[in-house]
Amino acid sequence: MDMRKLVVASLLAASTAIASHVAAARVDVDVLIAPPAPRYEVVPAPRHGYVWAPGYWAWDGRRHVWRSGSWMKERHGEHWVAHNWEQRGDRWYFHGGHWDRD
Repeated sequence: MDMRKLVVASLLAASTAIASHVAAARVDVDVLIAPPAPRYEVVPAPRHGYVWAPGYWAWDGRRHVWRSGSWMKERHGEHWVAHNWEQRGDRWYFHGGHWDRD
């Protein structure tokens, strides 16, 4: 294998490892403004091999914005924990949705 191919293969392997680590990162947000009440969403009929991730209010740095629910590919042995806001005193903490082991 020539040196260029070796460097490209090494970079590809490193970027894949970094991307998988970043994809698993959780994001917590702390704001003073309470999220609006959740919106009512009609949940579509079940889809084999998928789970429904409900919509939620996200924070864009200035205000709350609605993110509609979506289908996610099922992960065997895990369940989806929905995005949620938690009030702690006068502050609100956003916990990003994530997969958790059954």
